Amino acid sequence: MAIPDRNQKIESLLSSWGERTSIMGILNITPDSFSGDGLLTEPNTEYKTDIAQESRIVSAINQAREFVSAGVDILDVGGESTRPGAEPVPVSEEIDRVVPVIQALLDEFDVMISIDTYKSEVAQIALEVGAHMVNDVWGLKADPNLGETVANFSVPIVLMHNRSSWAHAQIKQQLGGRYVGVPYENLLEDIKKELLESVAIANQSGIKNEHIILDPGIGFGKTVEQNLELLDSLDVIKTLGFPV
Repeated sequence: MAIPDRNQKIESLLSSWGERTSIMGILNITPDSFSGDGLLTEPNTEYKTDIAQESRIVSAINQAREFVSAGVDILDVGGESTRPGAEPVPVSEEIDRVVPVIQALLDEFDVMISIDTYKSEVAQIALEVGAHMVNDVWGLKADPNLGETVANFSVPIVLMHNRSSWAHAQIKQQLGGRYVGVPYENLLEDIKKELLESVAIANQSGIKNEHIILDPGIGFGKTVEQNLELLDSLDVIKTLGFPV
């Protein structure tokens, strides 16, 4: 995928921020998505086989086709589940899950492609093959090299607030996973402060402010009640001066 084409899409997306809500369609290339829509259904021991890879790509293309026909602006591809209590995925496996899917999407669709990862090695290869932006659920606080990787490609990044931890994960069979007991002195002020910490890391890495998008992290290290309060107070997050 040619870089000029990527740059054109990025500028088009950024120039329209604030005019309308942009829609992101999520493609979970995992077997254990929190929402039950993971496209990786075969056992992990088979994820590299040609048959498994072809099946995964076909499933991703079919789901993406529904998203695009519904009018999405961005397709977000992730290879590691972020559900409470999920096991981390090795870098090599995450790359093998997402990169062929990203390449197939770029061949099929004329929309922005986002790589959902907090690992610089995964982002590097995804951006090399043509992904347009990075979606980091740890707001540059998990991998100290990711900021520089994003800056080198001059692409947008979503910085998410996240206080998730195994200690606060509660798994229930019917309700699924959630987080309880994460301490906040003041929910909104703490989230604003920690998002600005991520912005500072981004700036120190060379990422331009106009390439920064904030995500308050609904569902990540927050109770149901806190999620509802946050949903009702997104204007407070918008006062930080970045797209949300």
